[in-house]
Amino acid sequence: MSQTDYQDLPHYTPKKDEEFMNSDQLNHFKHKLNVWRDQLVSDAESTINHIQEDSTQVADINDRATLEEEFALELRTRDRERKLISKIDKTLHIIEMGDYGYCKTCGTEIALIRLEARPTADECIDCKTIAEKREV
Repeated sequence: MSQTDYQDLPHYTPKKDEEFMNSDQLNHFKHKLNVWRDQLVSDAESTINHIQEDSTQVADINDRATLEEEFALELRTRDRERKLISKIDKTLHIIEMGDYGYCKTCGTEIALIRLEARPTADECIDCKTIAEKREV
């Protein structure tokens, strides 16, 4: 079964004078987020299978250490992805609530190009930039 990479999905091209976050746009981003979520869940399942299959006793201590380090790296990656799945779920909920595409800080529209690059974005670029400067 061939799985679609969410980044390979075509970008949304708005029509002239189209209303922001109309049903076509919302459906596009909902689809994109669901494909991304499915991809992350599939990757997590593959990691579980990989670790179960490859964790048999390895005779050489160096090989075992290398294998354990690979597993640790994979698990750290999957933990970050687990958090991302939670963020995707939150974003899908925001779509259902009708608030998707608007900055949670100032309420302005988040640019479509930003949402294409980061579908889970919940702040406009200006508010995100200010927030990041405060973090430093």
